[in-house]
Amino acid sequence: DRFIRERRAGRIGPSGRPVADRTVEYDLKFLIAVLNWAAKSRDEQGRLLLDRNPLRGLRTPREKNPNRVVLTEEEYRALLKVSRRVDWRFHMALVLAHETGHRIGAIRQLRWGDIDFEGGAIVWRAEHDKTGYEHVTPVTDEALDSLKEARSWNPAAGDAPVMPAPRNPSACMGAALAQGWWDRAERLAGLEPKPGRGWHSLRRKFASDLMDQPLKVLCQLGGWKTAKTVLRCYQRADEGQLRKALEDRRRARG
Repeated sequence: DRFIRERRAGRIGPSGRPVADRTVEYDLKFLIAVLNWAAKSRDEQGRLLLDRNPLRGLRTPREKNPNRVVLTEEEYRALLKVSRRVDWRFHMALVLAHETGHRIGAIRQLRWGDIDFEGGAIVWRAEHDKTGYEHVTPVTDEALDSLKEARSWNPAAGDAPVMPAPRNPSACMGAALAQGWWDRAERLAGLEPKPGRGWHSLRRKFASDLMDQPLKVLCQLGGWKTAKTVLRCYQRADEGQLRKALEDRRRARG
């Protein structure tokens, strides 16, 4: 309880600023996972590193109304318009995030060997996926065009990164750089700051854009392992979809 209070207030933690319950939940889940590992692992003498997990059964705080922003089509177009002014890698990442619905962490770690230009598909490696889910998805012409453009900037192959770090061509660009470029693009596009708008809002846009598709299809395309996560965290019906549903019901009743 003390940790939760102190973390919420910002008295502990790297930023020194107050944080929401969602951040506290992530911190505690990570700590619990580490302690679970220690309670099951042994040293050279065969002794458990930890007799038990002292946090087992702890109820972590949850946000009652988490701020899950969905990027609008107008906002995406505005960002796309200025994306090349930021960097060719940002343009590449933005298009792939919009066209594939995948997490920026998986996108920025793509290798050229993951791209099948002839088959029009991408292999999403388990080691680069948050949930360890390896899968293959077809991609749109827009995504392929942006990949071809990226290859003109970065004519590598095999295990070389599609979007290399500016100062280290053998490494993938980092998360901090991707976020910094997003923030710069927002400023160039003249978008007012909005809490929760970021790379993940594109993933929610993808799920909402494909709301009329079967959930199994959507999950496969966007890399979700379960439909429950999509329904709870990603899809949001807009007013037009809600009104259409009511109109369809009226017509069905005659």
